[in-house]
Amino acid sequence: MAEGAAKMDEHQSEGESEGVPEEFIETAQHPNEFDLNTLEPDTETIDLTHCRIDAVPDFDRFTQLKDLSLRQNLLKSITNLRAVTLTALDLYDNQLTVIEGLDALVNLEHLDLSYNRLRKLEGLNNLRKLRLLYLVHNKISKIEGLEAQTEVEMLELGDNRIRKIEGIAHMTKLRQLFLGKNKITKLENLDTLTALEQLSVPGNRLVKIEGISKLTNLAELYLSDQGISTIEGLEGLTELTLIDLANNPLTTLNGVDHLQKLEDLWMNDNKIADWAEVDKLAKLAGLRTVYLERNPIYLKDISNYRRKVIMALPQVTQIDATACR
Repeated sequence: MAEGAAKMDEHQSEGESEGVPEEFIETAQHPNEFDLNTLEPDTETIDLTHCRIDAVPDFDRFTQLKDLSLRQNLLKSITNLRAVTLTALDLYDNQLTVIEGLDALVNLEHLDLSYNRLRKLEGLNNLRKLRLLYLVHNKISKIEGLEAQTEVEMLELGDNRIRKIEGIAHMTKLRQLFLGKNKITKLENLDTLTALEQLSVPGNRLVKIEGISKLTNLAELYLSDQGISTIEGLEGLTELTLIDLANNPLTTLNGVDHLQKLEDLWMNDNKIADWAEVDKLAKLAGLRTVYLERNPIYLKDISNYRRKVIMALPQVTQIDATACR
């Protein structure tokens, strides 16, 4: 992903507002103009994106409503939401300061509260079926209040004010965790998340790779824009296919030569000054993409840089953002 990755969704909608009910009904064709009275009671999906709504409309008559988008509106509070059938709720880009009014939504699986003004994680106790939870770009300083969320598979908390990884050890079904652009200083409290496949923590305050040795199913690891000086702690992570360590003070490529499934290695903007370091990647037969630009080896001889990478790593098909095969 946040977070997501350095090199991460929008709702799309189509349908008719009159006649035979469609599986997807879009009512937000024109800002400030929507009429729920034109929709059939069995409508399953309603999109009220960018309608300048400042109060949640009454959806009680839609007894089969499953997917509701209220993104990019002017909502300051969540009230009047009693649609027990809802499985997806999008409140991205509103003016919410508190998570409230969601208790009736016991079947909710997908909740997006990104780009609001939330300072605290709360009000989610009844949402025990949540699988996807987005909270990007808020003002959250602590991971808490998620005790009931044992089914979550994707958690996005990028661009907040979080200083510590905590409060998620019970999320044993978590497959994707995005914590980019926070104030985290240590990778910790992750041992129980053995189902994790994607861990994204770029743009934090890490100086060491640690605390992830139990994540043996990890396929993608994003740790760019930190103070990491050594590649370590990856010994048991043999499922890794992508590592992003861009913009760190790394001087060596030691620590990855055992990762035989590695396909992408992003190491641009580091301190690699010796071509002997690049040679260490030659034994990674599956390696296809490397980012090494703006390292000293690049800056010293820009005109011959790509040729030298190709010679050292003939298995690679992409160097930086450009294909070479």
